[in-house]
Amino acid sequence: MNTFKFIPEGWNNEISKLDTTEELIDKMKNEEILQGLVKSCDEKYNLHINLGKGITGIIPREEVEAINVEETGLPKINLCTGKVHKFVQFKIKDIGKNEEIILSRKDVQNQALNWVKNELKVGDKVEGIVKNIKPYGAFIEIGGGVVGLAHIEDLSIARIKSPAERLKIGQKVEVVVKSINREDGRVILSYKEILGTWEENAKKFSQGTKTKGIVRETEKNKNGIFIELTPNLVGMSEYEEGLQYGQTVDVYIKKIDTQKRKIKLSIIE
Repeated sequence: MNTFKFIPEGWNNEISKLDTTEELIDKMKNEEILQGLVKSCDEKYNLHINLGKGITGIIPREEVEAINVEETGLPKINLCTGKVHKFVQFKIKDIGKNEEIILSRKDVQNQALNWVKNELKVGDKVEGIVKNIKPYGAFIEIGGGVVGLAHIEDLSIARIKSPAERLKIGQKVEVVVKSINREDGRVILSYKEILGTWEENAKKFSQGTKTKGIVRETEKNKNGIFIELTPNLVGMSEYEEGLQYGQTVDVYIKKIDTQKRKIKLSIIE
């Protein structure tokens, strides 16, 4: 099931323009989720956002983050400074004296976190944006500032050495919810299901034809070499010396065995 209740920050690159005080009050009463581009972070680590018509909104440091906070309840300094020139989502929390517009990203994140804890289901397909890549996996925001983790083994059927071989920061992706911790809202995601089944990918190729592949793994006992034909589809060729991981090679498709879900290849010199 596809669900897209909350969109990731920066998904549509749109800025919510608020031209009048009446609009601000209306959006605040309706608790609408808005989006803006952070133009600066001041010495107190409050974020400043241009709302249009010369109106600037402020996200106080204590309203920047709901999840990654220290014992003080405040987010780390780098989480504030790192949002400059990036899109953030927020609600209008208050219109103070001198028409100071107080915004809250924390309120949006808490609402999205509540959705994750109570409504999101294992097996749901969600849209996300890759926010960070580590050797062990990719962190993907699935909406409202809530980020899930896709471990490296859940990014590809073929064994890869780095998540960066499948994803890049800022990439929009569809992912499947693999597990949810209902207590803290931590979400584990999987990307490899989105890349198609073995049968779907195998239909793209024909027995007796030539194509290109990427060397992914060599059998330890030198029985063969695993070659990726396309994401989520791997064939096996006879072992050859000198081939390296990640190398692109020309291959001949000797046999496609749909019952055993195996593809036999030979490397073309």
